[in-house]
Amino acid sequence: MKKENRSHILLRYAVIIGLIFLFAGAVVYNSLDNTVLSAPKWNEKAMQELSRVVSLPPDRGNILANNGSILATNLCFYNIRIDYRSERFLEGRYLVAVDSLADSLAKHFPIRDKAGWKKRLMKPLETEKRKRPRAYKLLGNISDTQYQLLRTFPFFNIPNRNKTGLTREPIMRRVNPYGAMARRSIGGVGIDSITGETHGISGLERALDSLLYGTPGVAKKVPLTKDIVNWTDIPPVNGYNIKTTIDINMQDIVENSLNDVLTACDADWGVAVLMEVSTGNIKAISNLEKNRAGTEYIEGMNRAVLGYEPGSVVKTLSMMIALEDGIVTDVEQVIPTGRAFPYAGGRPITDSHACDAMPVREVIERSSNIGMAKIITSRYGDNPGAFYSRLKQLGFLDPMNTGIAGERPPRIDSVANNRGGRIALSRMCYGYSTEIPPLYTLSIYNAIANDGVYVKPRLVKELISTNGVDSVLPVAYMGNGRACSQQTAERMRMMLTQVVWGDHGTGKMLRNDKVRIAGKTGTCYMIEGGGYNTSKKRLAFCGFFPAEKPQYSCIVLTCHPRQNFFGAASTSGTVLKNVAMKMYSRGMLNNSSDFHSDARPDPGVPTFFATSRPHIERLRESFDIPRVKHFATSDKQTDGLPSVIGYSLREALNRLEKAGAEVTFSGTGFVTAQTPSPGHIPAYGTRVHLTLAQ
Repeated sequence: MKKENRSHILLRYAVIIGLIFLFAGAVVYNSLDNTVLSAPKWNEKAMQELSRVVSLPPDRGNILANNGSILATNLCFYNIRIDYRSERFLEGRYLVAVDSLADSLAKHFPIRDKAGWKKRLMKPLETEKRKRPRAYKLLGNISDTQYQLLRTFPFFNIPNRNKTGLTREPIMRRVNPYGAMARRSIGGVGIDSITGETHGISGLERALDSLLYGTPGVAKKVPLTKDIVNWTDIPPVNGYNIKTTIDINMQDIVENSLNDVLTACDADWGVAVLMEVSTGNIKAISNLEKNRAGTEYIEGMNRAVLGYEPGSVVKTLSMMIALEDGIVTDVEQVIPTGRAFPYAGGRPITDSHACDAMPVREVIERSSNIGMAKIITSRYGDNPGAFYSRLKQLGFLDPMNTGIAGERPPRIDSVANNRGGRIALSRMCYGYSTEIPPLYTLSIYNAIANDGVYVKPRLVKELISTNGVDSVLPVAYMGNGRACSQQTAERMRMMLTQVVWGDHGTGKMLRNDKVRIAGKTGTCYMIEGGGYNTSKKRLAFCGFFPAEKPQYSCIVLTCHPRQNFFGAASTSGTVLKNVAMKMYSRGMLNNSSDFHSDARPDPGVPTFFATSRPHIERLRESFDIPRVKHFATSDKQTDGLPSVIGYSLREALNRLEKAGAEVTFSGTGFVTAQTPSPGHIPAYGTRVHLTLAQ
């Protein structure tokens, strides 16, 4: 019996030893195969992996306002997920804390109420453990501050995240801190579906994409002890920060002024551009159109660089050429106009306010189609194509390269030297049969305001590299640098001033006793279905201010107003006037200053203001602020002057200017007093003085 058991045991040992030898042989063989026999194949695969190059994306540059404020930048946001199959997930503590966790989420992330959050938190636990999600999305696109707040919530405040299953997925987003302000001009970005790279798709983001994007880096695979990792071979070069010419305060004024008028007249859309005369710097640009889903106006298509029939605002260009080329030598010369001008057998040209005759200087003031056509055809009627050549020589048809994506040059046809060409010329000279972007029209008015110096409008002022080296872009010029002589510019400024201040001016309603405005009205019927729709108008006003010493030029277009105001001066002209008045009231026209070289610093403790008792207590206790005053504010409408006590200066200005008042102020901080007092019923334009204090 013992021998039989012994034989069985020895047999088992033999089997086990045999299996061990077989396993060892397999190991030896595979080792030999991998290191000797199949070595070339594995070396080739290793080289393929090690030679693989990975592109390292650079950080996209920021877009800045002229004072360095950020208009567009990259920020890191997070998608928050929970791994319910985390090895150390504390399910018991999770169930205990789920009610208080849902309450915290509902309070700070109110996209759901408490019940909704609890249902979402419990849903993954309804399945068996091995089927629970490993990346259950809880929140999307939250900031780092919000993430840090989330980590203080019940259960999520456990230091070891393996026990909570909480993970965050970083996402880089392009953010505009000022919201919709000048958004179409700043532009947007998108991800290329093929390369996965982020590039500009509109506005400055697109036009300057190569500068903003930077240069990708290169990384190679490097074998380490436990892994193969990326090793940076060539580091990425981050994109340039681009400083624009946009002034945030002026942008705010232009957008609010345009929005107020569009709302009042119920127009389809409007565009306004404000430019600095001496440099061509675009200080503000706003494109608003009616929201199809509501009644308010939102940032729309960038129409400042798209071509439209300009209407009578182009008469200024024609008259400037007439003066510069000697077609007109005496602005007092009287020309017969009559009631109609059937030039070259075409449909008779007419004026909305016809008269038998007028001096040349009144052609712009009265906006006479007949007068303008007679002046231009007297020189170019025998050779209409020469007028196109004159515009080209001027530089008016050259690309501006402002940095705004989608920019188009004017479409002005070189007409034939025949009857049809002469008829076309007679229309082109006063604003029809052409397509001119508003920015090009503005450039001519700006040149007239600038003593004939023809600067290019520009939106980019400076390039700032990652090493801090600034590249300031110089002022550029159109054509040969001059649109006309200084004498011609002076004559044109006189004519444009008379449009507002002359007895027959079409812009008389823009007169005021603070800022002298000069400019030209323009009205054009819109083309629909291959013809002009006389029930729809596009209204323009282009000019500059102050007229006696121009600092800023501005153009405004209003499309198809439906109520209250239907004229170029009462719509587009009013926008320009309101912009000028607000800039004056805020001391932006070199008319006032709060700075005094001998001013002494206030050694006192600053006073903070709050609009409610809870806010007062919070400031005192949480921030240890001793001096906090209470100002009760009210948004109730009254029949008289609204109260702005306790408001910030910007809020007070917006409210009072909407009420029709002109505002001056002294001091800094919040409004502590106003004169006249609230409830006073002023005449339109009454001056209100605000006293501010800290």
